[in-house]
Amino acid sequence: MPVEIEMRARFDEEAHDRLFARLQQEATDLGCDDKHIYFYVLPDKLLKVTDNTAAGSAKITLKHSKIGQGAAFPETEIAIAREDVPAAVQVFNALGFESQMHQAFNRRHNYRFRGVEIAVKWSEAWGHHAEFEVLLDDNASDAARQEATDRIFAVAKELEVTLMTEQELADFTAAFEAAEQARKAASADIEPLS
Repeated sequence: MPVEIEMRARFDEEAHDRLFARLQQEATDLGCDDKHIYFYVLPDKLLKVTDNTAAGSAKITLKHSKIGQGAAFPETEIAIAREDVPAAVQVFNALGFESQMHQAFNRRHNYRFRGVEIAVKWSEAWGHHAEFEVLLDDNASDAARQEATDRIFAVAKELEVTLMTEQELADFTAAFEAAEQARKAASADIEPLS
């Protein structure tokens, strides 16, 4: 299974606009990549059903780690038809994952800059943010993983973007998950009007 070396950054709209303008001038534009994502935050994994509205495709992804547990994300992907997205969500919910499900729309534009893929994104939960990623073969050596990590840090520094630490990512995702659980509990407590 391929391994993503992935790091993230959050920033305000001004920093977003600055990064976007610079990438438009200096990077290879890989295009719009808007997505509606149903994601299941499991104790040690992340399961996603993605409807790629921009590309007209869909997939199921299992990341064998979760945000805040290191930068290396081995993952398994299965392409599905877009019309099968509701059925995939229904299957995962029926398997008992519904309480861990969150939904998000991600406005996203992808670039390649100095060997790093950069997704400049906005979502309700994350606000303006970016993912910096290098995809490696599943048998990549520790040295190759370190080189990919170093390349991401160098590109982020050149673009004047501060990457989040693993602790910042863990804290952010824990706060998001707690807020989502509280929101779901509150909506379940509201009785319908008769």
